[in-house]
Amino acid sequence: MGGALLEGRVAVVTGAGRGLGRAHALALAAAGARVVVNDIGTSLEGAGRSDSPANEVVAEIRAAGGEAAANFESVVDHAGTRRIVEQALGEFGRLDIVVNNAGIVKQTPIDQLDEEEFDRTIAVHLKGAFNLCRHAVPHMKSRRHGRIINTASSQWRAPMGMPAYAAAKGGLVSLTWALAWELKDFGITANAIAPFAMTRMTGGGDAGGQAVKVSSQGEERTDASFVSPMVVYLASDHAARVNGCVFRVGAGKVAKFLHPVEEAALSRDHRVHGPWTVEELAAQLPDTVFANGWTAPHVTQAPARGWTAPAGDAGTSPSS
Repeated sequence: MGGALLEGRVAVVTGAGRGLGRAHALALAAAGARVVVNDIGTSLEGAGRSDSPANEVVAEIRAAGGEAAANFESVVDHAGTRRIVEQALGEFGRLDIVVNNAGIVKQTPIDQLDEEEFDRTIAVHLKGAFNLCRHAVPHMKSRRHGRIINTASSQWRAPMGMPAYAAAKGGLVSLTWALAWELKDFGITANAIAPFAMTRMTGGGDAGGQAVKVSSQGEERTDASFVSPMVVYLASDHAARVNGCVFRVGAGKVAKFLHPVEEAALSRDHRVHGPWTVEELAAQLPDTVFANGWTAPHVTQAPARGWTAPAGDAGTSPSS
């Protein structure tokens, strides 16, 4: 496809048959990468299977002059993700880039969420990313080069009635940070994106072009292709020093989330004074730890006793 930025590199993109994954696969191929397009072709909730989505993306890449291969393994299957890596190595000789994008979603509040749905959501998003990284990392370490890009969501820091999805994405953020630290001395980076775009998951379909949809929170959403340049950037040598970051990306916006840090704290010599008493905490926490608010920024309902949470981001709909 004529691109030189990722010439000679090989990428695996999971969930690449539709939406964000499709856009990422096309963008990586346009930049010169050879792409393994993984997708089992399920519904949003993980039901059914179809080879068509992955095959169609492969055909699109090849029609544009690129190289791609379809893969239909489930990321939930640990042995299946090993076969994804083996296919990349067998067909293209190497593996440089892993984009963990496969996902399912269903908005279910905690008192209606059953164990099976929770386990399935965690399995696809979090275990699926672990599975593929587990098999890809040894090869990357042997070459002392690799790019891992995980698809998180704003749900990990501003959830709204989707505890299974939020838990999976929060775990994925923590996995990203852990991999970034562990692999930093092997030329391997691990980053995540929290995208927002028009996809099946956001009710926008796979719209082409640059159509704009305004969400219920007033957020503009554009075509998934607006997210993919950041994926290509993170996969390239331009981002060799970018590691352990989570980016909010979409509709012309690129922002970096701050890594969680400790905020205002009480401290004293425990050897002299012993543990804090409940009465001491009740007296001193309001002017120290809670000086900037009593609740997390995205919690808009005031807690008991009339305390009001500070103004904050109410969150957004899932986008991955």
